[in-house]
Amino acid sequence: MQKLAIWIAAARLRTLPLSISGILAGQALAVNSANFQWRLFTLSLLTAVGFQVLSNLANDYGDGVKGTDNKHRIGPQRVLQQQLLTPKALFGGIVVCAIFSFAMAISLIYFAFDGLFNSKALVFLFLAVTAIAAAYKYTVGSNAYGYRGLGDLFVFLFFGWVAVVGSFFLQEKTLAPAALLFGTTIGLLSVAVLNLNNLRDQENDQQSNKNTLVVIMGKKWAKNYHLFLLLVAFIAALVGAFSAQFSAFQYLFLLAFIPLVRHVSLIIKINDPSQYDSQLKVVALSTFFLSTMLLTSKLFF
Repeated sequence: MQKLAIWIAAARLRTLPLSISGILAGQALAVNSANFQWRLFTLSLLTAVGFQVLSNLANDYGDGVKGTDNKHRIGPQRVLQQQLLTPKALFGGIVVCAIFSFAMAISLIYFAFDGLFNSKALVFLFLAVTAIAAAYKYTVGSNAYGYRGLGDLFVFLFFGWVAVVGSFFLQEKTLAPAALLFGTTIGLLSVAVLNLNNLRDQENDQQSNKNTLVVIMGKKWAKNYHLFLLLVAFIAALVGAFSAQFSAFQYLFLLAFIPLVRHVSLIIKINDPSQYDSQLKVVALSTFFLSTMLLTSKLFF
């Protein structure tokens, strides 16, 4: 039981609501279609969870072996940092999780396109392989892109456009402006979560040569960047709802932005890096609330 608790801690289950937000948003836009399949909905969620846990394990491994996760880091302690698992054991977990994620992705693609060997299926197989590589290379290796200020871009692409547009396309087999716009919203909100994480860890990241965008820009510009992310996310959601011709009640998802109003005022005032952790949760849970409200409103209104 103790070993299981360690692996659950390594998986960082608290990150899962954000990871499935894009899937929920993309599925919400397709849920009233005659083409919609709950089987694809379930497999999409399982695939997203697999990718997120894989990313968490790889992040723990990459930052752990580099020494970035050390006693100076403010955020929650990781399992490798606490020596609860050996690097070899954690790497084995990464391999197992990668296999599971790819198996889920293959099943999803197979049922969505009635096979694996057609042009659309091959595109999604490529995306699945790319997602696994991106999850691994975020902090692992000498060329880890998270150490070169590219984490924000990859989070936007995979949590936003790939998750929302991809899950919508798997159901509808077509593209729609609303999917791209809501993908932009979820992607930007996910980047905002990462930005807060990097603001919290700025000093230690800088000392560890982890050049996140916050380290590159500095705290003042990182805060301005954060406000920009939230504002554009709101605008994209509003335009997306209008383009999809939402009914009045289907705009209820906008309630998710209310907690972010107070959040913005707090972010401007924060000087103690440890205070970013609670605000990180505000943005993550607001994003999850937005996607669940979007799905609920499309189902019942």
